[in-house]
Amino acid sequence: MAKGKSKDMLLVGSKTKEALKGSGKNTFNVSSDALEGLNDYVYWLVAQAQARCAANGRKTIRRHDILA
Repeated sequence: MAKGKSKDMLLVGSKTKEALKGSGKNTFNVSSDALEGLNDYVYWLVAQAQARCAANGRKTIRRHDILA
């Protein structure tokens, strides 16, 4: 994707921010670009899972392709 163009958001913003903030003693502020960074990482994980799946001659992405 060309620079300057944003990728579709794969995350549910409110739920992700809630998880990042934490709770109790360990609460954190979440910057406006945190979701973008995490979204970019999810896109990277998807690409890695696709590559592992293809390298293993499969068409179905499985859990271990993502968590490898």
